[in-house]
Amino acid sequence: MRNLGILMLLLLLLLGQQEAKASYIILPMDPEQKDHLKAYGITYWVLDKGSEAWWLLNYRGGSFAFRHNMLFEKECRTRGVSFEILPDAQFNGILEEISSPAINQDAIKLEAAPKIAVYTPDFNAKGEAVQPWDDAVTMVLTYAEIPYATVYDTDVLDEKLAEYDWLHLHHEDFTGQYGKFYRTYHAFSWYRENQKKMEKLATEHGFAKVSQLKLAVVKKIREYVIGGGFMFAMCSATDTYDIALAAEGLDICAEIYDGDPADPNAQQKLDFSKTFAFKDFDLMKNPLMYEHSSIDNRNRKVTAQTDYFTLFDFSAKWDPVPAMLTQNHTQTVKGFMGQSTSYRKKHVKSNVLILGENKPAAEAKYIHGTLNEGQWTFYGGHDPEDYQHFVGDPDTDLSLHPNSPGYRLILNNVLFPAAKKKKQKT
Repeated sequence: MRNLGILMLLLLLLLGQQEAKASYIILPMDPEQKDHLKAYGITYWVLDKGSEAWWLLNYRGGSFAFRHNMLFEKECRTRGVSFEILPDAQFNGILEEISSPAINQDAIKLEAAPKIAVYTPDFNAKGEAVQPWDDAVTMVLTYAEIPYATVYDTDVLDEKLAEYDWLHLHHEDFTGQYGKFYRTYHAFSWYRENQKKMEKLATEHGFAKVSQLKLAVVKKIREYVIGGGFMFAMCSATDTYDIALAAEGLDICAEIYDGDPADPNAQQKLDFSKTFAFKDFDLMKNPLMYEHSSIDNRNRKVTAQTDYFTLFDFSAKWDPVPAMLTQNHTQTVKGFMGQSTSYRKKHVKSNVLILGENKPAAEAKYIHGTLNEGQWTFYGGHDPEDYQHFVGDPDTDLSLHPNSPGYRLILNNVLFPAAKKKKQKT
């Protein structure tokens, strides 16, 4: 029995030594990763447990690493995320290699899981009007098992955004024109119910029109960004956000949307100095046209087979934020359409950073900017894995696309607010 006890003690000591040597878990984000999307969720989960993590920019597709323990290892196995266990010496060697000025890589410390909010109608929760389309961000957050809260107009006007680090704008029409869906969908029950709901909400907040309510929301979101918030928007929530800012104090809605005619001189009165990203655009005045302005590149000379955009290669050491936002296992990403698919480059302000572009089509797909203490990102298109998503189409099953480069860009935005504040080099 004594010999058996000694043997067990030696075995435990041996296992303890192996555990001590295996000090880090690394989640490779190159093509070796089985589920890129859930790897972000694991990293968020580790941060949420109070542990720190590393984002290894440009190292094996932007890999993640954190201190090893059996709980983290078990969670990786449970979620089907590829991982490797590295001894201290090997991981420190990677950090030393990454730190070389001759290599375009860097190690960014991730300190705390950001609090996430999604601006989206709460109609479903109340059993009221249901909008017949999905949202790529909420789908990928759910798939990656990253928790989020939902907010809408009342929450925004009640100053609730200060509770969150990161805000996503659902596919909203901030101009008060209900997506300009009138021609095709005005007789549908979901459209009519949505209009009634929004008119009631505007009245409750003391506004005569939905467009005035939405402008107030847009301005509150701008205050959130100015104060240090991170804002991310896709599809129509990008260009209509800027259109609403430029059209402050103007009526750009036709009678079918708000009961009276639009200002015929609204175009000449637009103030582009108020916008985040876009300049010198023309409003689409036809109320039956499924388009808001000339920002969206409507006349694209591409097909589904040839539609790709390219991510720019940024310096991980000198430009860590755009480097984080463009981490991927490929620089060429398949394009996808939406109500606002992409942005004509001639309408993008010179101080806006283009992260991804379709150069032959002269369009920007993925852009980023700063405003005082905060940052924002606009990403054109509706669903990175559904090339042309129509109203009423079923939701995308992300378990069929666990390595989606297009969805990775969304999750880059979700995670980068967790990065340790690093003084920008000049």
